[in-house]
Amino acid sequence: MKPLSRASEGNRRGCAVYQPGQISYQAAYRLQRQLLEERLDGRIPDTLLLLEHPPTITVGKSGKLENILASPEELAQKGVSLVFIDRGGDVTYHGPGQLVGYPIFDLRGWGKDIHRYIHNLEEVIIRTLKDFAIESGRDKNHPGVWVGNQEIAAIGLRLKKWVTMHGFALNVNTDLEYFSLIYPCGFADRTATSISRRLGREVALETVTERLLAHFAEIFQIEIIPKTNIPIKEGDERKTATLV
Repeated sequence: MKPLSRASEGNRRGCAVYQPGQISYQAAYRLQRQLLEERLDGRIPDTLLLLEHPPTITVGKSGKLENILASPEELAQKGVSLVFIDRGGDVTYHGPGQLVGYPIFDLRGWGKDIHRYIHNLEEVIIRTLKDFAIESGRDKNHPGVWVGNQEIAAIGLRLKKWVTMHGFALNVNTDLEYFSLIYPCGFADRTATSISRRLGREVALETVTERLLAHFAEIFQIEIIPKTNIPIKEGDERKTATLV
């Protein structure tokens, strides 16, 4: 499958990239909703959020509670939030050391091809992993990136009028013990892995981010435009704030 593109080399459209660090899942969700509406209205370009979350288990629209193996009390004791969310997919875990990407992309400018869009997200991650000598691949029946039968990156999306929300979560230095609290993506017979687990050492999240952005720009044929201040809309006012 050819990369999904909308611009010729030398005439790439810009993609705003925000990297706010570690923020709560709820705050990131609110920000995604705001950016999605602004993208629908044409007030902002395609945008990519790259961030981390504190320990959080999310349940997608097709998620089953039996795939959460810990009780609410156990989750609270371990400091893990539980969030029911409107993305596709089942149960997954987010936490420190995981690189989470939320592209707010208008697929009306990309041929309205959700399958190719997912394929491209997977390709970005596969090429990033290859930079660290990790061979990975796809499961044709389930979005995400796998090393053997171990999931190293999860993908879950939502579309509104062809504008995307949610995205991918790549395990870099993630504490994999948290995945024992769930059946990742509903698989009782599969486990999760990470870049650090495969290499036997930690890798700086900034290094992985740099490589991932390079492949993201290449695959989607865009120009990365780094941004610093994140605009947060509160009521009728528009402010610049730090999300927590």
